[in-house]
Amino acid sequence: MFFLLLPAFTFYMKDWLETYSHKKELEFRNQFKDSIQTMSAALKAGYSVENALRETYSDLKSLYKKDSRILKEYEQMIYKLNINRTAEQVLEEFSDNVNQEDVQNFITVFTSAKKSGGDSIAIIYNSVKIISEKIETEKEIQTLLASKIMEFKIMCVIPFCIICYLKLTFGEFLSVLYGNITGMIIMSICLLFYMIAYQMGKRIIHIEV
Repeated sequence: MFFLLLPAFTFYMKDWLETYSHKKELEFRNQFKDSIQTMSAALKAGYSVENALRETYSDLKSLYKKDSRILKEYEQMIYKLNINRTAEQVLEEFSDNVNQEDVQNFITVFTSAKKSGGDSIAIIYNSVKIISEKIETEKEIQTLLASKIMEFKIMCVIPFCIICYLKLTFGEFLSVLYGNITGMIIMSICLLFYMIAYQMGKRIIHIEV
């Protein structure tokens, strides 16, 4: 049975890792949104880019735990600034390390505005506003879908609950399905359809902006 169920277990672990990674990515994007809003405010107050990064790091320490990803990333950036790396180099390396779309977009706008010598603060402020609105929109969508997501999770569990209930109360009823080759083939096909329906459901409730 172990070898027969190994593909299903592999499928489950792959799905769990994708869900966990997506959750951590959303968490980091919210942290990043807070950081660029703080940095934008520091730049508008007259701080240089280097000091704005230091001020942002100081403010983030009061918002997030020490082991949070955003604080670790900012610790690396502050360390690099302290060894006389330029702000552009530090931010570009931060973007490469994170490899996240919103971060890359912001850093691209940030470095381009600084190099062009235009009204970099206004450009950065508009970029921060767009990214923040995008993240807030996604959060609103997830809030609206929360009840449907819960329904989806319940519907995914119900078939297994029904089978367990029948197994405990009417074991002989299930022997027709699991006690012979024909029944096992039919239930295996049902399991395949279940996995396909599960993937379709995940795609429906997963909406990106």
